[in-house]
Amino acid sequence: MKKSTLIFLFSLLNLSFLSAQDDLLSLLGDDEPVTEYATAAFKANRVINLHSIESTAGGVLDVKISHRFGFVNGGFSELFGLDQASIRIGADYGISNRFTVGFGRSSYEKTYDGFLKYKFLRQSSGAKVMPVTAALLATTAIKTIPWANPDRENYASSRMYYTFQLILGRKFSENLSVQLSPTLLHRNLVRTKAERNDVLALGVAVRQKLNKRVAINAEYVYVLPDQLADGYRNSLSIGFDIETGGHVFQLHFTNSTSMIEKGYIGETIGDWRNGGVHFGFNVSRVFTVRH
Repeated sequence: MKKSTLIFLFSLLNLSFLSAQDDLLSLLGDDEPVTEYATAAFKANRVINLHSIESTAGGVLDVKISHRFGFVNGGFSELFGLDQASIRIGADYGISNRFTVGFGRSSYEKTYDGFLKYKFLRQSSGAKVMPVTAALLATTAIKTIPWANPDRENYASSRMYYTFQLILGRKFSENLSVQLSPTLLHRNLVRTKAERNDVLALGVAVRQKLNKRVAINAEYVYVLPDQLADGYRNSLSIGFDIETGGHVFQLHFTNSTSMIEKGYIGETIGDWRNGGVHFGFNVSRVFTVRH
């Protein structure tokens, strides 16, 4: 047999051996494990009133319109609340995939608000295991309605409110997500001695996905006892998320008139038991500002 033929046959045998060795190593799991991150635990960066663990993507502007009609128990003369309205218009922007800033204006007490939200943990499995997603939220708000008593000396600082919140969430399955939101609300000025400047609360939110585009959401904000004056209640909201392309429609019922923290935590007066509930919606439209 010629020398060239022997070299050719030897090369074929060597290639076959190397291929078989690679296949065997693959079967033995030699591939390095990868980290898989949980995504879309909630459809939007709001559950209903509460901020969710989701952030606005880096370079994306999220324009939101939030609307609450009047209380349903207004009856037929108020068309079950449809004659009245409270609205907030705002915009959230993703500085990065983890850092979001936002600004808004509400008709309720003519309030301006802003927030910073930073996601410092992401739920993951595989090479890196992290059981939860966690974010920090800081908000500030100022109301601009006329002073109740303009003849006395009034201070702009008396109109200021601050909120600090830790958001902890977990996507338990493709359909079920849960989050907890321990919260501190600070009010520079309160109306009576029965109210505290610092209010501690715990928000709980659940999302159950019904199909590819529809999910049901529920949230409850429990305020610790003896921090609010008589007549104020805990916020309870139930609604649906409907995704249609670049829009997310959130339809819901809530006993909270305000759509920002200082309002739905410390100033909710509606009572579900007697129809003190608003029908409302959030509409979100995203725009890519930079890639």
